[in-house]
Amino acid sequence: MTRSTLALALLLGLTGAQAADIEAGKLKSQTCQACHGADGNGMGDPQYPKIAGQYPDYLEKALKDYRSGARKNAIMAGFAGTLSDEDIKNLAAFYAAQQGPLSTLPQTHAKKN
Repeated sequence: MTRSTLALALLLGLTGAQAADIEAGKLKSQTCQACHGADGNGMGDPQYPKIAGQYPDYLEKALKDYRSGARKNAIMAGFAGTLSDEDIKNLAAFYAAQQGPLSTLPQTHAKKN
């Protein structure tokens, strides 16, 4: 196989991957909001984590692990068990796009006199 053929095969494989749909994730998040809040910043109860701004791959893995039973939580297993891979990808994209309580972006602070 030539390099160009291999590159083309890889490119075609990548275009088959469906991009996450943030709006679909928002619609699917209705159940999640009871514990995690409308935007994923929680409801004030520390037993339910804030998931806004979390890395999407982390959220995807967590939901898939709840669904498979690799990660244990009866409530989350019940909810995740109803989700398709597409639902999980969309939910992860939605919550990752929300402004979380922490930021890795540099902050500019005004100098106090």
